[in-house]
Amino acid sequence: MKKILVIAPYPYLPFFSGGQKFIAQFLDYLSKEVDLTVISVAKNDFSLAKTYKTIPLLKKGFTRYIDGSLVKKISQLVQQEKFDAIIWEHPYYGWLANRIKKRTGVKTIIHTHNIEYKRFRSTGRWWWPILKWYEKWALKKADGLFFITPEDREFAITTWGIAKEKSLDLPFGVEIKEFPADKLTNRAIITQRYNINNDERIILFNGLLNYKPNLDALKIILDEINPRLLNQPSFKYKIIICGKGLPEEMNELKTYADKNIIYAGFVDTIETYFTAADIFLNPVLSGGGIKTKMVEAIAFGATVISTETGAAGILKEACGQKLQVVRDNDWQSFAASITSATSTLPTPNAYYTYYYWGNIISNVLPALTN
Repeated sequence: MKKILVIAPYPYLPFFSGGQKFIAQFLDYLSKEVDLTVISVAKNDFSLAKTYKTIPLLKKGFTRYIDGSLVKKISQLVQQEKFDAIIWEHPYYGWLANRIKKRTGVKTIIHTHNIEYKRFRSTGRWWWPILKWYEKWALKKADGLFFITPEDREFAITTWGIAKEKSLDLPFGVEIKEFPADKLTNRAIITQRYNINNDERIILFNGLLNYKPNLDALKIILDEINPRLLNQPSFKYKIIICGKGLPEEMNELKTYADKNIIYAGFVDTIETYFTAADIFLNPVLSGGGIKTKMVEAIAFGATVISTETGAAGILKEACGQKLQVVRDNDWQSFAASITSATSTLPTPNAYYTYYYWGNIISNVLPALTN
């Protein structure tokens, strides 16, 4: 069995965001196929890592990204444990990966979650051109690259000149293999919990609400989409908002309680909500990368209504009619798509072939074992 080391540069256990969940589930499924060790920060609940070894070697502050002592520490670990490859989550440690590769000769793979500079450019960070240069350099230096979307991979190949043969798709995955059989059961749970009538559509929005792209999307739901739905009295619905980090000044959305808005806050079993939902809203206009919550929503059987920006990165041909894409900022058409959406069709089998974690790991293993 191959020995793999992964560098996860921030807390991911327990997970609250899509990025954290991506790392946590990837490592869980990968550890079933390889002898896995993970280096991360101490601010993790490592008791949740039941199938692989963990080392809390990284500092808690931003200085962890420029910690020169890591060169010697990780190099010695690689030589002692004889790891076959290192997977670096994100390109932030590109400089360190290159130094360790030169010292030890270990195979170096960068697992990207976005083209990072684009994400920071879309959120207005002034230093994005510096990150663009550094990110391109880091990807070129790596022996292998895992991209979360085909679009990101194609961008790196055609724009940055990344060798196609050293890159692979590694999408955000789901843990179910087929269309869920318990949609009616979970719908009954949610309708009872929130006093929703049987003839009302359950519409869901979920995300970390102190992340600006998600908060902006929530405000669009409240100010642009929901008022248009309220003007359609024949359309019966409730919108459930899930997620932690809602700003205090929004007062748990209590002023919207009489406008078909239900604020559920952070929920432990988001899968129940995904499975119960008829429709999932994704009116995102910034942030870059694939919207992981949208991937899960389709897997659990919801029909997703998304902006063009929000739908970037998803394999649309695998979604069938479970994904409806609307032009950015066209909120009238967005609302119309909600009222006309067909939510009873099952998610295509091709979707699970591409997005089920077990299949994803099988596809990337050759890059680690060869």
